[in-house]
Amino acid sequence: MSTTVDVPESSNVGKGKAVAVARPGGWKKGLAIMDFILRLGGIASSLGAAATMGTSDQTLPFFTQFFQFEASYDSFTTFQFFVITMSLVAGYLVLSLPFSVVAIIRPHAAGPRLFLVILDTVFLTLATASGASAAAIVYLAHNGNQDSNWLAICNQFGDFCAQTSGAVVASLVAVFILVLLVIMSALLLKRH
Repeated sequence: MSTTVDVPESSNVGKGKAVAVARPGGWKKGLAIMDFILRLGGIASSLGAAATMGTSDQTLPFFTQFFQFEASYDSFTTFQFFVITMSLVAGYLVLSLPFSVVAIIRPHAAGPRLFLVILDTVFLTLATASGASAAAIVYLAHNGNQDSNWLAICNQFGDFCAQTSGAVVASLVAVFILVLLVIMSALLLKRH
Protein backbone atom coordinates (compact mmCIF):
# COMPACT_ATOMS: atom_id res chain seq x y z
CA MET A 1 0.00 0.00 0.00
CA SER A 2 1.42 3.38 -0.87
CA THR A 3 0.10 6.88 -1.27
CA THR A 4 1.59 9.67 -3.29
CA VAL A 5 1.99 13.17 -1.99
CA ASP A 6 2.76 16.26 -4.06
CA VAL A 7 6.00 17.88 -2.98
CA PRO A 8 7.01 21.39 -4.08
CA GLU A 9 9.84 21.60 -6.58
CA SER A 10 11.99 23.65 -4.21
CA SER A 11 12.19 21.01 -1.46
CA ASN A 12 15.19 18.77 -0.91
CA VAL A 13 13.14 15.59 -1.32
CA GLY A 14 13.50 15.52 -5.03
CA LYS A 15 11.55 16.51 -8.06
CA GLY A 16 7.95 15.59 -8.55
CA LYS A 17 6.35 13.23 -6.09
CA ALA A 18 7.46 11.53 -2.88
CA VAL A 19 6.06 8.20 -1.78
CA ALA A 20 4.93 7.70 1.82
CA VAL A 21 4.40 4.08 2.79
CA ALA A 22 1.45 3.34 5.10
CA ARG A 23 2.03 0.66 7.71
CA PRO A 24 -0.53 -2.16 7.64
CA GLY A 25 -2.20 -2.71 11.00
CA GLY A 26 -0.94 0.43 12.70
CA TRP A 27 -2.03 0.90 16.31
CA LYS A 28 -4.22 -2.20 16.17
CA LYS A 29 -1.18 -4.37 15.57
CA GLY A 30 0.62 -2.74 18.49
CA LEU A 31 -2.33 -3.42 20.79
CA ALA A 32 -2.51 -6.99 19.50
CA ILE A 33 1.15 -7.51 20.46
CA MET A 34 0.45 -6.00 23.88
CA ASP A 35 -2.52 -8.40 24.16
CA PHE A 36 -0.18 -11.35 23.60
CA ILE A 37 2.29 -10.09 26.22
CA LEU A 38 -0.50 -9.52 28.75
CA ARG A 39 -1.77 -13.04 28.15
CA LEU A 40 1.67 -14.39 29.04
CA GLY A 41 1.61 -12.32 32.22
CA GLY A 42 -1.89 -13.57 33.01
CA ILE A 43 -0.73 -17.16 32.59
CA ALA A 44 2.12 -16.58 35.03
CA SER A 45 0.00 -14.86 37.67
CA SER A 46 -2.97 -17.26 37.53
CA LEU A 47 -0.75 -20.34 37.45
CA GLY A 48 1.32 -18.90 40.29
CA ALA A 49 -1.83 -18.25 42.31
CA ALA A 50 -3.11 -21.79 41.78
CA ALA A 51 0.26 -23.38 42.57
CA THR A 52 0.82 -21.25 45.66
CA MET A 53 -2.63 -22.00 47.05
CA GLY A 54 -2.40 -25.67 46.09
CA THR A 55 0.85 -26.14 47.99
CA SER A 56 -0.20 -24.22 51.10
CA ASP A 57 0.01 -26.62 54.02
CA GLN A 58 1.20 -26.31 57.60
CA THR A 59 1.11 -28.77 60.49
CA LEU A 60 1.53 -27.83 64.14
CA PRO A 61 2.32 -30.53 66.73
CA PHE A 62 0.18 -30.44 69.86
CA PHE A 63 1.60 -32.23 72.93
CA THR A 64 2.67 -35.30 70.95
CA GLN A 65 3.40 -36.17 67.36
CA PHE A 66 0.22 -38.25 67.19
CA PHE A 67 -2.06 -35.31 67.89
CA GLN A 68 -1.49 -32.47 65.41
CA PHE A 69 -3.33 -29.50 63.96
CA GLU A 70 -3.17 -29.11 60.22
CA ALA A 71 -4.11 -26.22 57.94
CA SER A 72 -4.27 -27.07 54.25
CA TYR A 73 -5.99 -25.60 51.23
CA ASP A 74 -8.15 -28.70 50.83
CA SER A 75 -9.60 -28.13 54.29
CA PHE A 76 -11.52 -25.17 52.85
CA THR A 77 -13.91 -25.63 49.92
CA THR A 78 -13.40 -21.99 48.98
CA PHE A 79 -9.69 -22.60 48.51
CA GLN A 80 -10.45 -25.72 46.45
CA PHE A 81 -12.72 -23.59 44.24
CA PHE A 82 -9.89 -21.05 43.99
CA VAL A 83 -7.32 -23.63 42.85
CA ILE A 84 -9.69 -25.12 40.27
CA THR A 85 -10.81 -21.78 38.80
CA MET A 86 -7.35 -20.25 38.69
CA SER A 87 -6.09 -23.41 36.95
CA LEU A 88 -8.95 -23.07 34.45
CA VAL A 89 -8.07 -19.41 33.87
CA ALA A 90 -4.43 -20.33 33.26
CA GLY A 91 -5.47 -23.13 30.89
CA TYR A 92 -7.78 -20.80 28.99
CA LEU A 93 -5.06 -18.18 28.64
CA VAL A 94 -2.68 -20.81 27.25
CA LEU A 95 -5.32 -21.97 24.77
CA SER A 96 -6.09 -18.37 23.76
CA LEU A 97 -2.49 -17.66 22.68
CA PRO A 98 -3.00 -18.96 19.10
CA PHE A 99 -6.02 -16.67 18.70
CA SER A 100 -3.90 -13.79 19.96
CA VAL A 101 -1.24 -14.63 17.37
CA VAL A 102 -3.93 -14.62 14.65
CA ALA A 103 -4.98 -11.17 15.90
CA ILE A 104 -1.37 -9.99 15.53
CA ILE A 105 -1.08 -11.35 11.98
CA ARG A 106 -4.53 -10.07 10.95
CA PRO A 107 -5.19 -7.04 13.19
CA HIS A 108 -8.37 -6.04 11.33
CA ALA A 109 -10.06 -9.47 11.63
CA ALA A 110 -13.04 -9.16 13.97
CA GLY A 111 -13.87 -12.87 14.42
CA PRO A 112 -10.93 -13.95 16.62
CA ARG A 113 -11.09 -10.70 18.56
CA LEU A 114 -14.81 -11.09 19.29
CA PHE A 115 -14.23 -14.69 20.39
CA LEU A 116 -11.47 -13.53 22.74
CA VAL A 117 -13.46 -10.66 24.26
CA ILE A 118 -16.41 -12.96 25.06
CA LEU A 119 -14.27 -15.68 26.65
CA ASP A 120 -12.04 -13.14 28.42
CA THR A 121 -15.18 -11.74 30.06
CA VAL A 122 -16.33 -15.20 31.16
CA PHE A 123 -12.96 -16.07 32.68
CA LEU A 124 -12.67 -12.61 34.21
CA THR A 125 -15.90 -13.38 36.06
CA LEU A 126 -14.54 -16.74 37.27
CA ALA A 127 -11.24 -15.23 38.40
CA THR A 128 -12.99 -12.39 40.22
CA ALA A 129 -15.39 -14.75 42.00
CA SER A 130 -12.66 -17.12 43.16
CA GLY A 131 -10.28 -14.33 44.15
CA ALA A 132 -12.95 -12.50 46.14
CA SER A 133 -14.16 -15.61 47.94
CA ALA A 134 -10.61 -16.64 48.82
CA ALA A 135 -9.88 -13.07 50.01
CA ALA A 136 -12.85 -13.30 52.38
CA ILE A 137 -11.55 -16.52 53.92
CA VAL A 138 -8.02 -15.12 54.19
CA TYR A 139 -9.45 -12.06 55.94
CA LEU A 140 -11.22 -14.33 58.43
CA ALA A 141 -8.03 -16.31 58.94
CA HIS A 142 -6.14 -13.10 59.75
CA ASN A 143 -8.77 -11.32 61.86
CA GLY A 144 -11.40 -13.87 62.87
CA ASN A 145 -14.95 -12.85 63.70
CA GLN A 146 -15.92 -12.23 67.32
CA ASP A 147 -19.68 -12.36 66.62
CA SER A 148 -19.43 -15.88 65.19
CA ASN A 149 -16.72 -17.04 67.63
CA TRP A 150 -14.31 -17.66 64.76
CA LEU A 151 -10.77 -17.27 65.97
CA ALA A 152 -7.94 -15.88 63.88
CA ILE A 153 -5.65 -18.78 62.97
CA CYS A 154 -2.80 -16.77 61.48
CA ASN A 155 -1.17 -16.36 64.88
CA GLN A 156 -0.52 -20.11 64.90
CA PHE A 157 -0.38 -20.89 61.17
CA GLY A 158 1.78 -18.02 59.91
CA ASP A 159 3.28 -19.80 56.90
CA PHE A 160 -0.11 -21.06 55.73
CA CYS A 161 -1.58 -17.57 55.95
CA ALA A 162 1.37 -16.02 54.13
CA GLN A 163 1.00 -18.48 51.26
CA THR A 164 -2.75 -18.03 50.95
CA SER A 165 -2.41 -14.25 51.09
CA GLY A 166 0.20 -14.37 48.32
CA ALA A 167 -2.07 -16.54 46.20
CA VAL A 168 -4.94 -14.05 46.61
CA VAL A 169 -2.67 -11.16 45.57
CA ALA A 170 -1.52 -13.11 42.50
CA SER A 171 -5.14 -13.82 41.57
CA LEU A 172 -5.97 -10.12 41.83
CA VAL A 173 -3.08 -9.39 39.45
CA ALA A 174 -4.61 -11.93 37.04
CA VAL A 175 -8.00 -10.21 37.40
CA PHE A 176 -6.41 -6.84 36.59
CA ILE A 177 -4.72 -8.32 33.51
CA LEU A 178 -8.02 -9.83 32.35
CA VAL A 179 -9.73 -6.44 32.77
CA LEU A 180 -7.03 -4.87 30.59
CA LEU A 181 -7.48 -7.64 28.00
CA VAL A 182 -11.25 -7.05 27.82
CA ILE A 183 -10.76 -3.28 27.43
CA MET A 184 -8.09 -3.73 24.77
CA SER A 185 -10.20 -6.24 22.86
CA ALA A 186 -13.12 -3.85 22.92
CA LEU A 187 -10.89 -1.08 21.55
CA LEU A 188 -9.60 -3.38 18.84
CA LEU A 189 -13.16 -4.20 17.74
CA LYS A 190 -13.83 -0.53 17.09
CA ARG A 191 -14.08 0.28 13.39
CA HIS A 192 -12.26 3.62 13.32
